[in-house]
Amino acid sequence: MSDTTTLKRDSEAIAIPSGRREMLPEGTVLRIVQARGGSYTVSTERHAMFRIDQENADALGFEVPASHGPELKHSSLTERLVWDTLKTIYDPELPVNIVDLGLVYSCNIADDEKGGKTITVRMTMTSPGCGMSDVLKADAESKLARLPEVSAAQVDVVLDPPWDASRMSEAARLQLGMDLDSPAKPNLVHISRR
Repeated sequence: MSDTTTLKRDSEAIAIPSGRREMLPEGTVLRIVQARGGSYTVSTERHAMFRIDQENADALGFEVPASHGPELKHSSLTERLVWDTLKTIYDPELPVNIVDLGLVYSCNIADDEKGGKTITVRMTMTSPGCGMSDVLKADAESKLARLPEVSAAQVDVVLDPPWDASRMSEAARLQLGMDLDSPAKPNLVHISRR
């Protein structure tokens, strides 16, 4: 995707990779780099990258979806629903979701004392200093908290064990143009980033 648009109004955006929130002014010319999981990765004329969330899609000229979550085809909470929800969260620099990228280490669903469910997720980042850590964590917690029966969702970002490209799914490696026959090397992903 590489459509160009002009912001129709001032819009909040998240700088990539710092994770800093900024206000982009109306009239800013943007190139849409990717639109996945309800958010848009955009680049300015000076090549600064930002993520614009779906609630600000109208600023880009798109319709704001009525629902900010995945369509719930299940009437109750299942582990499959949790994993499917996590697959709607994309790395803002890569066209790969956080599950296929290998960032999610574990997911636990437990009953809580109020009769609901608590979801606890352990995930990591591709590099320890990733500024998008808090943004991706908040995305996951927000989306998981909207699932049926969920009373609490907690995402813990851990750095041990460290992430490496061998954790990526075959689909993710193909999407990034990595050779499936050669051993996965951590630096291959960083080379592919814009």
